[in-house]
Amino acid sequence: MIALDTNVLVRFLVRDDEKQAQAVFARFKRAEQTRETLLVPLLVVLETIWVLESAYDKSRREILDALEDLTMLPILEFEKQAVVGRLLEEGRRNPCDLPDLLIALSAQAGGCGSCLTFDRQASKHPFFQLLK
Repeated sequence: MIALDTNVLVRFLVRDDEKQAQAVFARFKRAEQTRETLLVPLLVVLETIWVLESAYDKSRREILDALEDLTMLPILEFEKQAVVGRLLEEGRRNPCDLPDLLIALSAQAGGCGSCLTFDRQASKHPFFQLLK
């Protein structure tokens, strides 16, 4: 199996570099034709959220919609698919920042009961505990 880097997903989603976007599209088509599966690591999901928010000023809804569309592509397999699924569900109703929510959901899936943070905004989520 081959993993994808953040920049590959971003080119596919925003098409800001047409040559690279076409290369991604062609590679995805080849994967589809050969029934190959490409892995999207959880860290790539996190970075994609950050890049779409900070560099492309995408809204929360646009980001969640884009991630949901990616999860529907049969050639993509997401590391910790259940965590990504929960992110898509909870992200639409929970006001917590998406990166913080992903951290919380991933840690919970790993068996953690809470997460220590200095981030006051994140500490509003019940999973995070403000470290003083």
